[in-house]
Amino acid sequence: MAEQNNNQQDVNQLLKVRYEKLHELQENGKDPFVITKYDVTNHSADIKEHYEEMEGKEVSLAGRMMFKRVMGKASFCNIQDLKGRIQIYVARDDIGEDSYKDFKKYDVGDILGVKGIVFKTKTGEISVHASEVTLLSKSLQILPEKFHGLTDTDTRYRQRYVDLIMNEEVKDTFVKRSKVISTIRRYLDGQGFMEVETPMLVSNAGGASARPFETHFNALDEDLKLRISLELYLKRLIVGGMERVYEIGRVFRNEGLDTRHNPEFTLMELYQAYTDYHGMMDLTENLYRYVAKEVTGSEILTYGEHTMDLSKPFERITMVDAVKKYANVDFNEVKDTAEAKKLADEHHIEYEERHEKGDILNLFFEEYVEEHLIQPTFVMDHPIEISPLTKKKPENPDYVERFEFFMNGWEMANAYSELNDPEDQRRRFEAQEALLAAGDDEANHTDEDFLNALAIGMPPTGGIGFGIDRMVMMMTDSPAIRDVLLFPTMRTVD
Repeated sequence: MAEQNNNQQDVNQLLKVRYEKLHELQENGKDPFVITKYDVTNHSADIKEHYEEMEGKEVSLAGRMMFKRVMGKASFCNIQDLKGRIQIYVARDDIGEDSYKDFKKYDVGDILGVKGIVFKTKTGEISVHASEVTLLSKSLQILPEKFHGLTDTDTRYRQRYVDLIMNEEVKDTFVKRSKVISTIRRYLDGQGFMEVETPMLVSNAGGASARPFETHFNALDEDLKLRISLELYLKRLIVGGMERVYEIGRVFRNEGLDTRHNPEFTLMELYQAYTDYHGMMDLTENLYRYVAKEVTGSEILTYGEHTMDLSKPFERITMVDAVKKYANVDFNEVKDTAEAKKLADEHHIEYEERHEKGDILNLFFEEYVEEHLIQPTFVMDHPIEISPLTKKKPENPDYVERFEFFMNGWEMANAYSELNDPEDQRRRFEAQEALLAAGDDEANHTDEDFLNALAIGMPPTGGIGFGIDRMVMMMTDSPAIRDVLLFPTMRTVD
């Protein structure tokens, strides 16, 4: 405890010195916080990458000083910008005695603007020989110790701004995240899709099985919910004649936190008129290959101990066949719910009293199959009990035209041949209302306006939802969803 108190006293003294340096600068008319702009002509990585054409040329760059070594009349430092770090050679005779005196007082963490000539040191390091150094912002806080960095995960998530400074691979992850989203947009735009925006605050949060967050709108004195899905509004646009639409946006689900779940996350949903779930499989396969190649440079993805090959045709298997393959149970031979529950008892699979045969099939799938689906796989033809918005298979109405896309044992996407029969949809909503009454707080309410839209007429349509965060996890080999969310949900600390 005494050592901890001494360390805190040392930190407090260092912080005091930084504030004193700032106040001295301000008293001498050199307040860095009055500077409003700095013209940057180059970034560090660009200078290094194009050294042969940059050598001997004047550049202007800016970034955070991460290291400084003062050696009498000449010093070295390095600055970190968006694209990396570069060494700066600072000599008293080149920047002037007063400026050099100021430079020697600058601290690691300060943000500097540097003008100078590109050159290579005797040891071969590409550097900038400074002719001018400007303090653009004074850092009044101390960065983590450079050799150990910022490693505590809780602090990293809470103080992402420090995490981005100290851990280069973290910044790279979020650069790739941005690239994933822009690549998806580029691909879909090229396929004739139109990006749209739909409400986040809704009176009826439908389109998925999840508990919503609730709030109150004072101006109208109405209770509203944060959306849990993008589906029902996008389908309204298909009714309105927008044949190919997509949205990338935040959705909110009032559920727990774990390595693959955050209460607010990014979802991409798209709907295409005049196609079905087979069309959605083709689109998914082509999109994943395109994004992987653009973002990682390869159609082979490595995540942890698994390698996934996106260059080969993705496997397509029905849920019944998958359960038969991995659990050795054939639900084609199961006559009814009573027999399904008996099988569940025999295999020690827990279920609820309300569950029917299709629900039990899904429980078998989750227990026995998911972990085996490492390579890209489409699991098709789900039971109707777990798919309230999906078209029935004409030849087998106990099942629907739906697939889930799996990689690495994870569900990555969910797609349907969309239900467009308003009478069938009403019956499905009524079944959901019964589940709500029985205590299932993740079931859907009846959406009368959506039923009215279907009554106007919706063409045959294929639709799909992608979890963007899981996709980014896969493309960046990130172990937890919090590693790909800039500001993940955290418990508030006092």
